[in-house]
Parts: sequence; C-alpha cells; structure tokens
Amino acid sequence: MPRFFFHTHIGEEVITDPTGTELRDADHAWEVARDTIQATMREAEAQARLMGAILVVTDESGETVLEFPFSEIVAVAPEPAPTIH
Repeated sequence: MPRFFFHTHIGEEVITDPTGTELRDADHAWEVARDTIQATMREAEAQARLMGAILVVTDESGETVLEFPFSEIVAVAPEPAPTIH
C-alpha cells in the first residue's frame, strides 16, 4: 500500500508528518485529510487560528497529492444523524 504524509501549513509554520500513513489510494488520503481537519476544527479555541491553515498531503516521493484548506471544511456538510422516533 502507498504511504501518504500529512503536513499542516499554518502561515509560515509547517508541522511535518515524518512517518506517514499507509492508505489504499489518493481518494482514501482525501477522506483521512477531511476527517483529520474536522476533528481538529471541533476544538473551538483552534478554529480561528486554523481557518487559514492547509493540510498538504504528499506521497512517498514527496510529490503533493492534494492540498486541503481547513476553511473548506465549513463547506463540507456533516453526515446527517439518523432520525430516532
């Protein structure tokens, strides 16, 4: 399985992912990036600071696979909760 690395860019600061994660493909990496950003943005104190952050996903050769701005997560609708009657 390919390994993907998730690097967080906050302004000039970069938090690198030195170990990466083995995932089946780039689509799976996008899902993990989305879930990671959603979990991070649940922390209210982090929201304002991270609205300008970008999660950059690279492959094992260092090539950028995708860039996921944290601000886009507000545009991604959450999964609807099941209705209980």
